Amino acid sequence: MAQIKAAQVNELRQKTGAGMMDCKNALVEADGDFDKAISVLRKKGQKIAEKRADRDSSEGAVIAKVNDAANRGVIISLNCETDFVSKNDSFVAMAHELAAIALNTDSIEAFLASDFGGITVQEKLTEQTGVIGEKIEIGGFKILEAPFVGSYIHGNKIGALVGLTSGGDAAAEVAKSVSMQVASMGATTLSFKDFDPEFVASETAARIAVIEKDNIELGRLGKPLKNVPSYISRAQLTDAVIAEAEKVIQEELKAEGKPEQIWDKIVPGKLERFIADNSSLDQEKCLLDQNFIMDDKQSVAQYVASKGDFSVVSFEKVSLV
Repeated sequence: MAQIKAAQVNELRQKTGAGMMDCKNALVEADGDFDKAISVLRKKGQKIAEKRADRDSSEGAVIAKVNDAANRGVIISLNCETDFVSKNDSFVAMAHELAAIALNTDSIEAFLASDFGGITVQEKLTEQTGVIGEKIEIGGFKILEAPFVGSYIHGNKIGALVGLTSGGDAAAEVAKSVSMQVASMGATTLSFKDFDPEFVASETAARIAVIEKDNIELGRLGKPLKNVPSYISRAQLTDAVIAEAEKVIQEELKAEGKPEQIWDKIVPGKLERFIADNSSLDQEKCLLDQNFIMDDKQSVAQYVASKGDFSVVSFEKVSLV
């Protein structure tokens, strides 16, 4: 049997990240052969990975990277089982290394097959499962390309990328601010213009049904009833609908005795309120149509337009929460 030296154990530990005793035992089993010892540790990782395959890996670290040209970005989440592991410095460092590799790939399949210190990324994840003793996997993988790409990370738990039509003096600020909006407000599409009419119709019926059900109980309790909207998206507010709303507003102003010569000062504000009251779906799902989190007096689209001659073309988000 070969004599195992401390220097060998330390070298194997530096190479694999495994504990001292695991490294020593692997070298003993491999009779001092360094490469065989690595194989022993990886086989151990494979066994642990198989045993923990059905475990929930909802903790981890979300990392975003943007290339030097600022026209390509990636977000990945390196998932684990516990918050304790997710906050470990070496775990977060590995997540950053993996994100740097991911930045140069075009798919999660290519990423997992990429080289990581002489083994594939997938093999590294399996190895680390054995080292850490928890299920380690890639939970999220998003690539975004645009003339200008910016990013934002919130507490290593939520990452967002935003693509703009061009760069410029304010591009970095705008991309980061809008990325913060993406991370915070749950948008799933750019604009109400992207909605499928059938989706809007089904959402409208479902939301009205919920409000009407709530109103039955509120009425029974003698409490004020909720407003039942006729619409929930700008996609439904056609020119004819807006014209009819304006007519109703004018009739209300007339009934209130407001002089007709001041209607043009009142109607625009009431129309804006009508649109806001009938576009709740847009506020939830549409990035450009949401109220801007740093100034709710303007939409995200208005904020972007105020900063320069560019617009948002795409966005991505990865979240552990």
